[in-house]
Amino acid sequence: MSELNELYEVVMSRKENFEEGSYTCYLFDKGLDKILKKVGEESAETIIAAKNGDKEEIVNETSDLLYHLTVMLAQCGVPYSDVEAELKRRSAKIGNLKKMRVTDKNT
Repeated sequence: MSELNELYEVVMSRKENFEEGSYTCYLFDKGLDKILKKVGEESAETIIAAKNGDKEEIVNETSDLLYHLTVMLAQCGVPYSDVEAELKRRSAKIGNLKKMRVTDKNT
């Protein structure tokens, strides 16, 4: 089982069984708007980390983003298996490249 699938299972467990002091339970309690706010914040922090080129910070912020995306998926009832299936479907398109349009900038 991948790390993301394991994370999803833990998140779903927290959703189904409230644990006092759990940050995940706090997010579920606050609802989708709070979860989406955190996804947005972590997305921005990941972008800044990448722009700054700090590999350790990129890893940390990406991990935060993936965690919050996992909570969002769980809140919306979307299992990782659905995302994995879509990624697999898309991977079948590899090699199906679009031709670049050539623009004559002289006209």
